[in-house]
Amino acid sequence: MEHNLEGMTIPKHVALILDGNGRWAKKRGLPRSMGHKEGCVTVEKTVEIAARMGIEYLTVYGFSTENWKRSEEEVGALMQLFRFYMVRLLKVASANNIRVRMIGDRTRFAQDIIDGIHRLERETRDNTGLTFVIAVNYGGRDEITRAVCRLAADCVKGRQNAADITQEVLESYLDTAGMPDPDLLIRTSGEIRLSNYLLWQLAYTEIYVTDCLWPDFNREELEKAILAYNKRDRRYGGVKA
Repeated sequence: MEHNLEGMTIPKHVALILDGNGRWAKKRGLPRSMGHKEGCVTVEKTVEIAARMGIEYLTVYGFSTENWKRSEEEVGALMQLFRFYMVRLLKVASANNIRVRMIGDRTRFAQDIIDGIHRLERETRDNTGLTFVIAVNYGGRDEITRAVCRLAADCVKGRQNAADITQEVLESYLDTAGMPDPDLLIRTSGEIRLSNYLLWQLAYTEIYVTDCLWPDFNREELEKAILAYNKRDRRYGGVKA
């Protein structure tokens, strides 16, 4: 059932934690890799839906710094899926005027994956529609640590003055530099935690949790999240008169 969003405020930036792929597969007696594959199909559909809704930025948690702890078989399957999906994503982005951006430490990936990431960003950088951001080998603490290291190095080189460092200066060293903070975070599968995701950027983001497993996420679920978002009173720590 579709919901009427007429007159509703559409969040400019929506962040997603795509949880439940493994559980979706287990419920159906399928290997976890099939859950991840179906999850990629859902990502593709969600990107197109979000673009049509007028969402300007959509950021998804694709692979965390902690995901390397999973079995070698599962990590290998995820890497192969990522290789396939990057090729598919380039076609989807070109067809829908979508700009693709990757955040996270890409240096740990195989060279062909790194090259694929660079190609995605390069060939979509002039697109003017939705910006689709994929967090890969990403962790919020790792991002902040890397940013502080780069900032400290610039202080040593005389490019920055430690006395002049502000929140805005530090933000310019984050992976998300130049992007607005998320207005809405959606987490699927009912888990209520941030899982080391966008720790700096989510400071005043509205959080919506659904029991829906990620592969089952659809337009109706996104609309429900936006309806809930419109009922929130965003004060950013202040008090309304």
